[in-house]
Amino acid sequence: MILVFFPGDDPTGDGPWDMRAYVIFNVVLISMSAIGAAVVLATVRPRARHLPRWLLLTPLLSGSMLLVVRGVPGMVENLLMVTGVRRGGFVGAADISTGEFWAGIGINTYFFAGAVLLVGTTVSYGCRSAGSAPRTSTDPPR
Repeated sequence: MILVFFPGDDPTGDGPWDMRAYVIFNVVLISMSAIGAAVVLATVRPRARHLPRWLLLTPLLSGSMLLVVRGVPGMVENLLMVTGVRRGGFVGAADISTGEFWAGIGINTYFFAGAVLLVGTTVSYGCRSAGSAPRTSTDPPR
């Protein structure tokens, strides 16, 4: 956490962003991760059963979509890298180091695993909460 606020030398690599944008970007990512963890835990906590279904499904669906959009192409990139078709991935240089190669494999696998787990959680919560949703006068009898 300290590296977010005091990263040392310019972590942007003289890119188009300044240090403030770097810190804001990282704080937003950390916040999204914390909120996501809280939402996933709420799907299995008895105290959260009184929450409206949409309040948990909205961030679950949003997070699932984000992770699928990042995780599936990442896994395709892993396959390209491991098979040697494109050692640097989609946009990487062909002469990357072994460390960069394995870092890319690890990061892509992390996002793909997150996508699989969060989609599974979303589907499970959607099915479990559908039966316990409050009935309205327009619902057919069960």
